[in-house]
Amino acid sequence: MYPESTTGSPARLSLRQTGSPGMIYSTRYGSPKRQLQFYRNLGKSGLRVSCLGLGTWVTFGGQITDEIAEQLMTLAYDNGINLFDTAEVYAAGKAEVVLGNIIKKKGWRRSSLVITTKIFWGGKAETERGLSRKHIIEGLKASLERLQLEYVDVVFANRPDPNTPMEGSSFVLCCFRDLENEVVFELFFLHLFLYIPSTRDPFSSSKSRTFIIEETVRAMTHVINQGMAMYWGTSRWSSMEIMEAYSVARQFNLIPPICEQAEYHMFQREKVEVQLPELFHKIGVGAMTWSPLACGIVSGKYDSGIPPYSRASLKGYQWLKDKILSEEGRRQQAKLKELQAIAERLGCTLPQLAIAWCLRNEGVSSVLLGASSADQLMENIGAIQVLPKLSSSIIHEIDSILGNKPYSKKDYRS
Repeated sequence: MYPESTTGSPARLSLRQTGSPGMIYSTRYGSPKRQLQFYRNLGKSGLRVSCLGLGTWVTFGGQITDEIAEQLMTLAYDNGINLFDTAEVYAAGKAEVVLGNIIKKKGWRRSSLVITTKIFWGGKAETERGLSRKHIIEGLKASLERLQLEYVDVVFANRPDPNTPMEGSSFVLCCFRDLENEVVFELFFLHLFLYIPSTRDPFSSSKSRTFIIEETVRAMTHVINQGMAMYWGTSRWSSMEIMEAYSVARQFNLIPPICEQAEYHMFQREKVEVQLPELFHKIGVGAMTWSPLACGIVSGKYDSGIPPYSRASLKGYQWLKDKILSEEGRRQQAKLKELQAIAERLGCTLPQLAIAWCLRNEGVSSVLLGASSADQLMENIGAIQVLPKLSSSIIHEIDSILGNKPYSKKDYRS
């Protein structure tokens, strides 16, 4: 199932150092590569990414030291992970600096890495945020300087921009029909405004907001053509907005997005399981999911309260603490205790079960992991061994416990 890797390749699945955490992992769990296809295409693009990626939110430049960050990246790389995700907003740019310093220090071949970053919140000035052509180009240039790289593999639009008008752009209605296993697109281009009422928009005093689409697509096409990025994707966009970006790209011969970054875990399912599969099958947009443990909730660490030094105890995460201590949070903890029994039956930990559960979704190209210690990262990587054990009966049992399986009109596995 796998090509043999050469020395120094990111497909190597254990550390070189004897007695390292990577070797301990290989002895305890075996090689992830022997269990399933470790690399997947990002959506229907040709970019091959590891099914597990390492994220830098909260940790790099913040919760952990630079030395631990280097250790985590080394463990990830030497265990086959080639995908590393960051953003201009993470730790106010420090996460990108730490990531770039480690890549430079390790001397890894740039061609062996898939580096992704996200653009939207770049600074305090009005022109240093959003998805205008100005900020996409300037923001990505600043990210590349912090990363000390000539290009990123994927640049994400880190939420739709509610602040830039769409006048003169095209809102595209798309009708699909399947014909002999090929998708035929019937595109109807209507020149109009797209107004979506909102009373919670932090960037506008108006009760309606407009979404930038065409300017974003044009700017993303520009940075790709200039060699600053290989591909672009979206993050926290709705299916309608992604579809419109694709349609604008088709209309004006621009480059469409290949991937959506979306939150996905046992308690957050509808978007990835109902909305994104249609985009995957119709236009090839894949899913790179984050927070498989729901900011640590699914790990079981909060079953007895808020432990010190956990994410929910950090400054700025009162919302997470409130969520955990809420009535809904207590119901989730009760469900996790039932899921723990399934994990024990499968011979794995609850976090491994939760991550494997995310990986079993056919539309998920990669699951981004967050880790603050080597042991935690190696445990999470062990989820790859659990995936083949998730039979239809096990999945049904999990769904029965969760009681939140979203309704879908189509079953794309049929």
